[in-house]
Amino acid sequence: MRDVELRHLTTLAAVADEGSFGRAAARLGYTQSTVSQQIAALEKAVGGAVFDRPGGPKPVRITPLGAVVLAHGRDLLARAQTMAAAVDRFKAGDGRVDIGTFQSVSNVILPPIVRSLRDEHPGCDIRLFEEETESPQVGELDLMFFDGRIDGDVEHLKLLDDPYLLVTRRGTFPDGPVPPARLDGAPMVAYPPICDQARVEQALARRGVQPRIVFRTAGNETVLSMVRAGMGSAILPRLAVDGADAGSDGSLSLHELRPGLRPREIFLLWQADRTHSPLAARAIEIALDVAGEIAERT
Repeated sequence: MRDVELRHLTTLAAVADEGSFGRAAARLGYTQSTVSQQIAALEKAVGGAVFDRPGGPKPVRITPLGAVVLAHGRDLLARAQTMAAAVDRFKAGDGRVDIGTFQSVSNVILPPIVRSLRDEHPGCDIRLFEEETESPQVGELDLMFFDGRIDGDVEHLKLLDDPYLLVTRRGTFPDGPVPPARLDGAPMVAYPPICDQARVEQALARRGVQPRIVFRTAGNETVLSMVRAGMGSAILPRLAVDGADAGSDGSLSLHELRPGLRPREIFLLWQADRTHSPLAARAIEIALDVAGEIAERT
């Protein structure tokens, strides 16, 4: 049975439907001898005749063995057609993509990516996983957004630089740039000291600047709420500011730091040597376009 091929079953079904080798050949675009050869190969594989051949103008008749093979053969052919259709849909961009993300990207970069993918491929399955960690696990994810490079067998594609802004309650500082030295000892609301936040605090410390951290929280909105409430200022990346539309908030002021801090870097990561699906490859293309538009605006 290992020698049975789908083409043999296709020929079997055509002969059974048409009642003759000649008409089956015309339907399949074969010669009649090719049909005869394929039926002979099938009969050898299953160990018996699948058609009675009365000769002359009489139609061929399927044998009991042939009926068993045909019943299962039609099922296999249907499954093969289903698989072929699924492969075609996959190549066209349908299917599933698993994407890891974090807060700022989820608010600003990811929505246009998801919207574009769904517009282009309504049947696609997009699964998102958000985590704030300094040790991301790319694992079985197709793609992961992260604000830095990580060690290991991982490919890195830099999307953009995300500069830092000082966010204050209006009136805390005069309009315009603020020297980082003005933040030494000043109350500040901050993220937990992981990921790029740790690098920000280390950069300030190297300049002899040590703000007084009065509250830490991982939520962008919570940071801004505490700034509005007068708990202190905050140093936030541009994506976090834009994602919360803080620039239009009349109770807040945005300032450049001058001299500025090194911007955080936003990367798209994936497991090295991974073959991308068409959907994942398209997600990368859209991410680059979105990042380019953000870079032009900022």
